Amino acid sequence: MYADGKLWIAKGESKVYLHPQYANRHGLIAGASGTGKTVTLKVMAESFSEMGVPVFMADIKGDVSGLCRAGKDSEGMRERVEKLGVDGFGYTGFPCDFWDIYGEKGHPVRTTVEEMGVDLLTRLMELSDVQEDVLRVVFRICSDEGWELVDTKDLRAALSFISENRKEYEVEYGTMSVQSLGAIQRSVMSLEDVGGDIFFGEPALDIDDWFRTDSDGRGVINILHSVKLAHNPKLHSTFVVWLLNDLFTTLPEVGDMEKPKLVFFFDEAHMLFDDAPPVLTKKVEQVVKLIRSKGVGIYFISQSPSDIPDPVLSQLSNRVQHALRAYTPKEQKAVKVAAETFRPNPRFKTSDVIMELGTGEALVSFIDGEGSPGIVERAFILPPRSYLGQISEGDYKAMISGSDLDEKYRERIDDYTAYEAIGKAEERSEAVKAKSAGPKERAAPKRTTTRKRKSYAEKTTDRMVGNAASAIGRGLGNMLSKKLFR
Repeated sequence: MYADGKLWIAKGESKVYLHPQYANRHGLIAGASGTGKTVTLKVMAESFSEMGVPVFMADIKGDVSGLCRAGKDSEGMRERVEKLGVDGFGYTGFPCDFWDIYGEKGHPVRTTVEEMGVDLLTRLMELSDVQEDVLRVVFRICSDEGWELVDTKDLRAALSFISENRKEYEVEYGTMSVQSLGAIQRSVMSLEDVGGDIFFGEPALDIDDWFRTDSDGRGVINILHSVKLAHNPKLHSTFVVWLLNDLFTTLPEVGDMEKPKLVFFFDEAHMLFDDAPPVLTKKVEQVVKLIRSKGVGIYFISQSPSDIPDPVLSQLSNRVQHALRAYTPKEQKAVKVAAETFRPNPRFKTSDVIMELGTGEALVSFIDGEGSPGIVERAFILPPRSYLGQISEGDYKAMISGSDLDEKYRERIDDYTAYEAIGKAEERSEAVKAKSAGPKERAAPKRTTTRKRKSYAEKTTDRMVGNAASAIGRGLGNMLSKKLFR
């Protein structure tokens, strides 16, 4: 709840506030399943929206969509409101826009192959170092040729054309093996099978559309429906890294602000780091460390702080810790580590309290008004004002069609890109060959039968046979010459 120029998030012995000027110092919401993390996430998102700050969140489980609808009254909610002394509490929905990479429960989220770049594509397609170098050369050739790489069919067309004409390109760009080019082509097809053909395309996401407020000045909450996306962790993590990097490179430096320009919440944050290569973790660490100077706050939600790599965890200054369970030595160690991250409160032992917390109760430590980590407080999270639960299919459709962004993103655009440009180049190449051919060869097209175009593999076999025949011919010629001139 936005009150007194601050975000009132919880109440213990006193009210616990998150100061807007320090909200871009990032944060963590942690706790075991069923302890209240989702409610905390919603209360914080509502508060930012009330303050006029746009929000982005990935809805992994489909349980935060109710933010767009007013909550329902119940006896339990009334008791919670009275217990915490929340004056003027009322149920209300918040302005929301829904997004979905698959375009099913939100506006389609697209980017182009060029915008994704070689580094992230390499991660997404699991390319080797050699294959990454070849892909980098392919991107360079496309740039020099003026071929725009928008979707996966553009990339496939470029790979195929460069494979067939690689000898001409190797003089300027270096050797590109047939095996590497073929492996990249297969990886592109595999990427299409998991949704890459949907994700790559135009119109690409205009990041400015996430910095919107409604007519009442409330920040729009952008909800990325990620239930289906969560089944493809590699695409999910690559998308998140691309998104953060795009923001980082696009937004100007703003220094300290009275409130953030945008706040991100990433639920099930462990998905971003599980099995991630060091280079990807390093990229996240770099972006998290520097993006706060662009006025962006990032909040990770996970079961345990140990799910977050230490270099990233050290950047998360605002923390809400719900209950943790400790049944094994490893879990007991995780509780101890979580307790040590808080500024101690002399009134209780943090490591003990973590295991005693009830549902909706948490240990909270936000940066205080002086810019220092606040003493940890045992407090109850305020109740959300929006609907607790998932909206219906009809609600999703109504929210999408009723948004003024629907027309902008609904229809896919397929302009003149690399696929069409390469098709034209092949036509010109065939025309030049036909013009320079002899009379008999030029007459060939008049035949009634259609000549089947050889595949790349067949052409390669023909060249190998031809080279072998030439070598044998040269060998026989040398033998005859020695005998004749002996």
